[in-house]
Amino acid sequence: MVTFSPGQETARRLLEGPQRYTCLAGGTRSGKTFLIVRAIVGRALASGCSRHAILRLHANAARASIALDTLPQVMHLCYPNVRLKEHRQDGYFALPNGARIWIGGLDDKERVEKILGLEYSTVYLNEASQIPYSSALIALTRLAQLVPEVPQRAFFDLNPVGKTHWTNLLFGEKRDPISLQPLKSPKNYQREFLNPPDNAANLSPEFLASLAELPEKQRKRFLEGVYVDEVEGALWTYEGIDANRRQPEDIPEDQRMAVVVAVDPSGAAGRDDLGADEIGIIVAARGSDGDCYILADRSCREAPAVWGRRAVVAFHEFRADCIVAESNFGGEMVRATIKAADPNVPVRLVVASRGKAVRAEPISVRYSQGQVHHVSRFAKLEDQLCAFSSAGYGGAGSPDHVDAAIWALTYLFATDDGAGIIEFYRRQAEGGRRSL
Repeated sequence: MVTFSPGQETARRLLEGPQRYTCLAGGTRSGKTFLIVRAIVGRALASGCSRHAILRLHANAARASIALDTLPQVMHLCYPNVRLKEHRQDGYFALPNGARIWIGGLDDKERVEKILGLEYSTVYLNEASQIPYSSALIALTRLAQLVPEVPQRAFFDLNPVGKTHWTNLLFGEKRDPISLQPLKSPKNYQREFLNPPDNAANLSPEFLASLAELPEKQRKRFLEGVYVDEVEGALWTYEGIDANRRQPEDIPEDQRMAVVVAVDPSGAAGRDDLGADEIGIIVAARGSDGDCYILADRSCREAPAVWGRRAVVAFHEFRADCIVAESNFGGEMVRATIKAADPNVPVRLVVASRGKAVRAEPISVRYSQGQVHHVSRFAKLEDQLCAFSSAGYGGAGSPDHVDAAIWALTYLFATDDGAGIIEFYRRQAEGGRRSL
């Protein structure tokens, strides 16, 4: 017989509630994963034809954490008379009644194609802080199995990260992470916090003491289980970006001196290649006032032929001067892909530092000086910008949208007289450390 603490009992009841989406957030070793896996097994036992998916970002972590640890514990402590049969090659556990629990990683292309080829009564995103929202959306499209005894439910858990993470936008602010508009059905998104003291009966005093001694940021995440403010020492802030935001009508067509489409490629094979980063595609312009404007974000996860056409369409739509890419990594591949889509589109290669933080810093200075304006809102780009500090990128996945924006702005500011981005790198190469 398993005994739950008051906090765990509240979370257990919430998992049985009528809402479609439930998130358990909080500190490490608080029992979040155990409670959700227990709820999933109970749902599976309620219907022999039901299917349930437990997904993490990485397949090896999913197997080590869920298949070899939490699931056996749940079965031993809560369902000792139920025997599971593992079909490891196929990636699922079968219950005696025929129900199946699939366990996999969103980075395992072959396995995830097999998993996402089915519909489920339950989709559980474990350690959701590591999962990009685009990947979460694709996984949630499979929450579609119709089983009368088991209503469709999505579960999420995580150790909280920054307040701008998509889980906090959905379950805390009740806003859509992409549009930032209020959710149409906010009651369908419910959240409960659990922290290590809620599971003190199963933890040692020494472990709890070690969490209390962590640095402040880590203590807040792993002991107190709270979402924190933006990255310490962030190069960008939401307030700064918003203060310089412009509307399309604020920049007349005849004021645009130069327009470019910048591309930051990834190894994505197509939109279902969930383990790959997106291809950053940013449209930017430089005005007669010397300032630069981010006009559009056309980033995507697609095969080369598709994103090549997407970039070319943006080139013609905004009457751009050229398409820009970094020369060090992937530049020639971008050139070949663009030329295959439209041989008449000019492609220019930008030479810049290989360190993401190093190449981001001078552009962040341009932002702080009010020289860069976002025309409308670009949620993912802005989230990635605000996850940058001088120590590097602190967000989930790759800053693909930011990389493309930096290539665009690097190219556009390069025509400046003596204070441009290229001058910055020249001074660095000579050993100087002067900033813009």
